[in-house]
Amino acid sequence: MANTVIVSLVSMGAMGALFGAGLAWASRKFAVESDSRIDDIEAVLPGANCGGCGYPGCRGFAEAVVTGKASVDGCPVGGSGVAAEVAKIMGVELEGGCERLVALVRCAGGRAEAKERAEYVGIDDCRAAEVVAGGSKGCEYGCLGLASCVKACPFDAIAMGPNGLPVVDKAACTACGRCVVACPRDLIALVPCNMYVHVLCRSYDRGKEVRDNCQVGCIGCKACERVCEDDAIHVTDFLAEIDYTKCTNCGACAAKCPTKAIIIEDGAPKVTSAAS
Repeated sequence: MANTVIVSLVSMGAMGALFGAGLAWASRKFAVESDSRIDDIEAVLPGANCGGCGYPGCRGFAEAVVTGKASVDGCPVGGSGVAAEVAKIMGVELEGGCERLVALVRCAGGRAEAKERAEYVGIDDCRAAEVVAGGSKGCEYGCLGLASCVKACPFDAIAMGPNGLPVVDKAACTACGRCVVACPRDLIALVPCNMYVHVLCRSYDRGKEVRDNCQVGCIGCKACERVCEDDAIHVTDFLAEIDYTKCTNCGACAAKCPTKAIIIEDGAPKVTSAAS
């Protein structure tokens, strides 16, 4: 009996050693060499693993860059600094630079400005409120104010303000895009951080209906179009839209807007003429 046990143990040990050697040989024989640039790129990335680039984590993005599936400036969290490092690793030129983006909540209709048509009682979530007869606000395009974007932000870059609207901390925002996805009304967009003039309305209703529901909604009057010398703002379907590639932050449109649907952010640089 004892001999049988010993023989069995020796046999199992020998078989284990044989299989181990076989696996070691196979791993060397069929190994896929990893491109060292993947490790190098991953090392310079922020490590947020937020998915804002569209790939599963920072390593997924690094692999996509090396295989040509993603551009070197595809990390929204890292911005221009990281893009320059990735471009250097890949040995390519970073064309046109890379401007940091930040989230913008395109609605100014808070508790003081927007009318409520009903009281919402339910799950504390914007998507849930949207399903229940479109929420409580009279404007079907306005912010529902239930902080789904705040809960979605992994960087604490959004907080609910005293007027019932989300407020973005531009310094903390990484443009990961999770708040954009979380908003059921497409109110949040990623815009260049050096842009300070914005249309804070997404209503496509006609002027009178907008006025009935919100004091600061865009009424599509086109006054902004007429004063813009850079052709940077146009009204389509009763809603003004800014082309940030043309906007110079002059603020003429904001000064002319009769409902103050167009704003100039605090801290915006003052634009003066060459003669002044």
